Amino acid sequence: MRENMRPFNILLVEDNAGDVRLVKEGLNEGKLYHRLHVVEDGEKAMEFLRRQGAYSEAPYPDIILLDLNLPRKDGREVLAEVKNDPALKNIPVVILTTSDAEQDVLKTYEYHANCYITKPVDLEQFIKVVKSIENFWFTIVKLPLKEAP
Repeated sequence: MRENMRPFNILLVEDNAGDVRLVKEGLNEGKLYHRLHVVEDGEKAMEFLRRQGAYSEAPYPDIILLDLNLPRKDGREVLAEVKNDPALKNIPVVILTTSDAEQDVLKTYEYHANCYITKPVDLEQFIKVVKSIENFWFTIVKLPLKEAP
């Protein structure tokens, strides 16, 4: 548990309602004190991260779970913008997508994604992957304590 006892803020950028439900289920099965924030397209993700419009009170996320295939602005564009923005570039970005195309893997690492995970098709495996993300990023890894700019 964090010293200041605030919840971990997780931004999930995902347009598939079923995948959102599975991520929620996986996180809720864990013991992580968290708040999950969900946006369904890349433009809303950037508004959330920049605290614009309806997201003016949005918290600074501790981590971003980012799908690549999104409406309006795809995940590759979001990743590039995040990693090129000095105020956002230190937020870990976990690519969580259905694509297993080698060009997507290479391109996202070129844009400085922190890791790339292909979504399992099997429901139990999907939940297991989400729990593994939780365990690694919030138990093993030391994340910077930073509030919204």
